[in-house]
Amino acid sequence: MINEIKNDAKTRMEKCVEAFQNHINKIRTGRASPDILHGIMVDYYGTMTPLRQLAQITVEDSRTLAISIFDRSISAKVEKAIMASDLGLNPSSAGASIRVPLPALTEERRKDLIKVVRSEAEQGRVSVRNVRRDVNDKVKALLKDKEISEDEERRTQDDIQKFTDMFVKKIDAALAEKEAELMTF
Repeated sequence: MINEIKNDAKTRMEKCVEAFQNHINKIRTGRASPDILHGIMVDYYGTMTPLRQLAQITVEDSRTLAISIFDRSISAKVEKAIMASDLGLNPSSAGASIRVPLPALTEERRKDLIKVVRSEAEQGRVSVRNVRRDVNDKVKALLKDKEISEDEERRTQDDIQKFTDMFVKKIDAALAEKEAELMTF
């Protein structure tokens, strides 16, 4: 019973860290990355479809993404979806493919992006702590129902705290890496 609770907590905390890393991968740095366009949805015959399912996204050079659309009839819709996103990108159609040049980041924009990344990191830490709280509540309920002893409760809470500390450190490490990436010119 206790091992199931610990494994569940560990899995949920890992998912919190993964979600944080996915969020910060979308934040663009000076370099082109296909992950920037990860969340863009395109209206494909009445269905909102992820861009990744409709096209191949490659890095042409350090500041340009190339999008090869499988169905050329929707290239205008893809361009509109990229422009409508809050990424501040202006795609240009070049025959069979679409090129997305990434503008250089200004110092002010870099600082704004760092604030966004720090905010995301704090949300990640809060979600990990929420998992800890939920698990500790379950353990206290087991103690109250006399299904476990007080020693088991204390050991389990200590283990959960160790998991929490470990996953918060992972979030902090990813945050430091992203900040360094954003500040390099």
